[in-house]
Amino acid sequence: MAAGSLLALLDDIATILDDVALMTKVAAKKSAAMADDVSVMTKVAAQKTAGVLGDDLALNAQQVTGVRAEREIPVVWAVAKGSLINKVILVPAALLISAFAPWAVTPLLMVGGAFLCFEGTEKLAHKFLHPQAAETEQESLLKANSDPAVDMVAFEKEKIKGAVRTDFILSAEIIAITLGTVATAPFAQQLAVLSGIALIMTLGVYGLVAGIVKLDDLGLWLHAKGSSFAQAVGRGILWAAPWLMKGLSVAGTAAMFLVGGGILVHGIPVVHHAVEAWAVSAAAWPAGSLWSVVVPNGLNAIFGLAAGALVLVAVTFVQRLRGRSAH
Repeated sequence: MAAGSLLALLDDIATILDDVALMTKVAAKKSAAMADDVSVMTKVAAQKTAGVLGDDLALNAQQVTGVRAEREIPVVWAVAKGSLINKVILVPAALLISAFAPWAVTPLLMVGGAFLCFEGTEKLAHKFLHPQAAETEQESLLKANSDPAVDMVAFEKEKIKGAVRTDFILSAEIIAITLGTVATAPFAQQLAVLSGIALIMTLGVYGLVAGIVKLDDLGLWLHAKGSSFAQAVGRGILWAAPWLMKGLSVAGTAAMFLVGGGILVHGIPVVHHAVEAWAVSAAAWPAGSLWSVVVPNGLNAIFGLAAGALVLVAVTFVQRLRGRSAH
């Protein structure tokens, strides 16, 4: 009798252990599936925010320009810490919006897209309509560095504040685009993807910015070496560094129209369907696989440029009205 009870107890224990093992396997599969989903969504979000990343790189590298060489890395580090604080604010805000006002995700994306297009158009207008302004700003930076009467601590603080403000806007765009990618996902996946993108983008952007701003120092260091090969590499770096900055600026501006225009086009069904129809038609042209990529992206950029021009005109008009009312 006792032996029978013991066998029954052992059988129950074995059944429970089998159930636990089965549930563990199911949980492991679910965890693996969730991890795969997070990985896929993170990759998609990274691709969609890559355009903003290019602009972020160019803008932040330009913001640090003018700081003394020995202070460049500390300034980049200070801006990176400010960027992390920005994202600590933005990620919970995005999760709250997704939880309590999911209808606001698309309008926020549209606003972010319009701002990107406006910013790109403003950069083009500033470059072509006010070409002397950039030269004047560069001259003022050189004077600030050479003038011992200038308080460089205050100068650095102003540069850092400006860079952190710029980062907040670009970070908000990155988080908004990422939120649009994971809007329908469970909360845990939203948290994982948003946090992952925030961390990856911060480390990626400011790691690259630190490398970019020290390129000229690397070139000078190599140029001072005894090896002719090192000297040649150093000269090459010194020659390429300004072109790299210009290339980043051009790529960043183009990305504004591509990303911002794409967001706006996707949010307007009539325009979105028209662009899709053009892409389908382009696929039938010679080298159709190439045109099926070029045509929709080109149309997105054109639409983004047009939208940015409209916003720029509206903003300029409002500013002039305010100026007149102030007088």
